[in-house]
Amino acid sequence: MRTDLCDRLGIDHPIIGFTPSEHVAAAISRAGGLGVLGCVRYNDPDELDNALDWMDTHTEGHPYGVDVVMPSTVPTEGTDVDLEAMIPPQHREFVRTTLDRLGIPELPEGQRGDAVLGWLHSIARSHVDVALKHPITLIANALGSPPPDIIGRAHEDNVHVAALAGKAEHARRHLDKGVDIIVAQGHEAGGHTGEIATMVLVPEIVRAIGDRAPVLAAGGIGTGPQVAAALALGASGAWTGSCWLTTREYTTSLDSGTMQRALLAADSSDTVRTRIYTGKPARLLKTRWTEAWETPEAPEPLPMPLQNILVSEAHQRIQHAADPEVVAMPVGQIVGQLNEIRTVEEVVEELVGGAQAAIERLGKLG
Repeated sequence: MRTDLCDRLGIDHPIIGFTPSEHVAAAISRAGGLGVLGCVRYNDPDELDNALDWMDTHTEGHPYGVDVVMPSTVPTEGTDVDLEAMIPPQHREFVRTTLDRLGIPELPEGQRGDAVLGWLHSIARSHVDVALKHPITLIANALGSPPPDIIGRAHEDNVHVAALAGKAEHARRHLDKGVDIIVAQGHEAGGHTGEIATMVLVPEIVRAIGDRAPVLAAGGIGTGPQVAAALALGASGAWTGSCWLTTREYTTSLDSGTMQRALLAADSSDTVRTRIYTGKPARLLKTRWTEAWETPEAPEPLPMPLQNILVSEAHQRIQHAADPEVVAMPVGQIVGQLNEIRTVEEVVEELVGGAQAAIERLGKLG
C-alpha cells in the first residue's frame, strides 16, 4: 500500500506514528512507517540529543521525524518577568486541595522534577536546533506553522515541515508560509484538537488546497479500515498517535504500566476535551482528575504555558501515585478500540493489512 507520500518521505507505508517514546518511534520506522518522536517532554537539549542519537542507531537507516510544540511567543518570555509569579494563588490552592482529596501523596524527597518547559517558544526552538543536527526527515509543529526562519532552516537541510490544521483556512495559511505537509486533525484526536470531526475535515481540507501538498488524516484512526477511509477521503496517509500508547515497546520516564491499564479499561466515551492540560483545548482520558476540574469550585484554566506550569508537579505526583483512576493522559476517542497490548510491528501489520483488505472489499462492490 503506497501513496505519493511514501516516495516523498522514503517510507514503505503511508502510516505516520507520533509518540513520546523513542522506542516506539524507532519501531514504527523499522516497520515501514515514519516514527515521529514528540519532543515536548525534553527540558534539557542534551537529553533530546541523546534520545535522537539512540534513534539514529535503532531506526537502522529508516527515516524518522520529530514533533515540536511551538506556540506564538509569550510576551514575557525572554524578559525578567517570572512566569511562576503570574499564576494566581487560588489556582495553586485548588490544585493542592484537589490532590489531597484524591489521595495523591506528596513526591518523595528529592524526586520533584522541573516543570515541562517544552510548551515555551524558546524551548521548542532549542528542540529544532538539536533535531536539525540529526538525519531527520520531518519536523511537525503541533500548534500551526513554525516561524519562517524555522521553515527555511528545515528546507535548507531537505527536511519536510508538517503542521496540524483544524480548519481549511489553517491549511491554506500553512501552505502560504511554506509548510510542506498538512495534518488534518479532527475533533476525535488526542491532545490538541479543534471542533470539526475527521470525516468532515479531511475532504474539506483536501478540496481547499488541491494538489498543493499532501494531506494526512488524523483523529480517530487506529485500525486498517480507518486508514482506508482516510485514503478514500483524499488523504495521502494517516497520522496516528493514540494507538501506539498500548504497544509493548511504549516506555518513557513516566509510569507507562499504570497508564496502559487505564487505557485498556476505557471505552470511546471516556475522553474529555479540556484546557486543563496545557491551556489550549486538548483531549484527555476522563478520570477523577479531569472531573475535578469540571466542578463549580474549579477555576478557569490558565493560558498556555501557565496552565502546564501550574499542573506540572501535580502530574508528577499523579504518575508517582500509579492510580489508574487519576491518570492525566492525552488520548483520542480511538481509546475504545485499544483492548490489548501489542507490539508496534503487529499494529503496523493490522493498519496496513486491514486497509488493504478494506480496499479490496470495497472494490468488489462495483
